Amino acid sequence: MSMPFYVSPEQLMKDRADFARKGIARGRSLAVVQYADGIVFVSENLSQALHKVSEIYDRIAFAAVGRYNEFENLRIAGVRLADMRGYAYDRRDVTGRGLANAYAQTLGTIFSSGGEKPYEVEIFVAEVADRPEDDQIYRLTYDGQVADEHGFAVMGGAAEPPTTYLKEHYLPGGGLEETVRLAVAALGRGESETREIPAGNLEVAALDRTRAQQRKFRRVTAAQLRAILADGGSADGGSGSGTGDAPDAPDAPDALDAPGDPGADGPTADPDPPVAPPVS
Repeated sequence: MSMPFYVSPEQLMKDRADFARKGIARGRSLAVVQYADGIVFVSENLSQALHKVSEIYDRIAFAAVGRYNEFENLRIAGVRLADMRGYAYDRRDVTGRGLANAYAQTLGTIFSSGGEKPYEVEIFVAEVADRPEDDQIYRLTYDGQVADEHGFAVMGGAAEPPTTYLKEHYLPGGGLEETVRLAVAALGRGESETREIPAGNLEVAALDRTRAQQRKFRRVTAAQLRAILADGGSADGGSGSGTGDAPDAPDAPDALDAPGDPGADGPTADPDPPVAPPVS
């Protein structure tokens, strides 16, 4: 009679964590930065049709790195959960904190389950408020841990050099244009070299508290982004110059982070696969 194969729980959790971290590191970094009028998301993205940053609800946005099919399922589940709560109760009952807690439960359950592999994703859930000091940014890791971020944060890929650059150069209360330029410069920092990322390879979106509409999410178009990055953008760096609202349309699937690797932020054929909402 053969002996059953045994792995200690500590070793099992370590192996699952190493597996998830390696998958996330294959993608490209994504930065979220607070500015005077809201929160901006900047990511290197080689596709203009697929998105890594998306709207969840009126004041809430979702950004992710890692395996596309996994975080797209989470995004869709979050949209459904937010719609259900807003419809059954009140739109004000849909909060970034509630969605972050739901995502944390889902990711934690998947990570600790022995029946399936852990999700290779990291997530930002951000909510813009009426005042900058009330804005919320939550970072969720593959194992369901939640961190409350302030000012700025970077995840995915080689996140340490961009984070160090932002620590040295970030100042609260900047305009949208100067904040976008700062985030792009940070994402171009590497361990041994500095890259200049073309505007066509960037995806930029913002939660703008100054919008008159109930929905505060908007995208910065490629033309607007080129104007911001050209020659350092406008001199005043204000949030309203050269950045109009992109049309509000349903979000497309997210972008391929590593060309040729279908696992790292890769696209799927079905933009709306069936998925149950996270446990609330």
